[in-house]
Amino acid sequence: MADSRTPAQPPTRRTPTVLVIGGGASGNAVTVLLRRAGIAVDLVEARPDWNAGTGSGITLQGNALRVLRELGVWDQVAASGYAFGSLGVTAPDGTVLFVAEDLRTGGEDLPATLGMQRPRLQQILIDAVRASGAGVRLGTTAETLDQDADGVSVRFSDGTTGRYDLVIGADGLNSATRAAIGITDKPEPTGMAIWRIAAPRPASVTRTDLAYGGPAYIAGYCPTSENTLYAYVVEACRDRAAIEPAAYADEMRRLAQGYGGAWPEITEHITDPERVNYTWFDRLLVEGSWHRGRVVLVGDAAHCCPPTMAQGAAMSLEDALVLAELLTGGRDWDDELLQSYHDRRIPRVRTVVEASVQIGRWQLDGVRDADMAGLVGRTMNLLKELP
Repeated sequence: MADSRTPAQPPTRRTPTVLVIGGGASGNAVTVLLRRAGIAVDLVEARPDWNAGTGSGITLQGNALRVLRELGVWDQVAASGYAFGSLGVTAPDGTVLFVAEDLRTGGEDLPATLGMQRPRLQQILIDAVRASGAGVRLGTTAETLDQDADGVSVRFSDGTTGRYDLVIGADGLNSATRAAIGITDKPEPTGMAIWRIAAPRPASVTRTDLAYGGPAYIAGYCPTSENTLYAYVVEACRDRAAIEPAAYADEMRRLAQGYGGAWPEITEHITDPERVNYTWFDRLLVEGSWHRGRVVLVGDAAHCCPPTMAQGAAMSLEDALVLAELLTGGRDWDDELLQSYHDRRIPRVRTVVEASVQIGRWQLDGVRDADMAGLVGRTMNLLKELP
């Protein structure tokens, strides 16, 4: 299915066509940006609900907000989320040890950080895709991709077929597109796992606070609106099969009860196991080019990292921005262009992935003199630059 032949520029006498596989942050973003340039885009998403109700909360730093502004959804995001500009570090009992001002990685005219409910962000992006005029099919996957010198023929799970000049694989961490084009890199667990829940926001919570140590490696929370937050506790990986889903609330509450400050108020709401999410941390960085012929990867399909620096969504959104910029810049849609996308993204993404993994590794290894502040500062300063 993979084809190493150089893709030719779509003929100028017709509108170029693109298939986007996956309707998460990167897939939705690249769809909106390509449609704005007049490119015909079909988007297929495996989940019938388009992931509209999935997730607790998300932390978006300035460089992610910069892309959302470019998408034209900043006003909705700003109205839906909770902006703040500092990060607190506390002892497990809630005593504030220090407060650091966050860098404004998206520029001085955007907040340093904004927390919001993940389902709300997804709905904003869904609405933008719908408004763009893209063709959307839910509950649908691409079963086969057959490339030749002129395009990609796609057979879908609903029995239909389509023909496209380019296919963008935005189908996430366990991307079927990545495997289908012969890229063998797979996500690997880092050794940590996270419990998450959405809960009412105590009045005292006006920023992210992180407690290191105690019953877990990290206990933290992020305000996501005037009334809500999401809270999380990070521990070492456990065998997921050994944890009954019905016990998720009990397990998270047991860990959370070891923390003070705002945590007692938050813990009162950790009661429904169906509202608690348990996930391992993974890392992935596809080495070499992120395309094969006329199929190219974006977002978690190409890379992912633990949320220790809250940069996963930002890196995915930046991928969409850079790829769309290149595809709409008047250049031939050839191997050189798609390779330039990879070459432009890989140094920045590699820095974020390696730094995010390193922070967790220091904690797993019990390194007490790690230069975490220095590593975070250097990385965030890099992210102030345009992608």
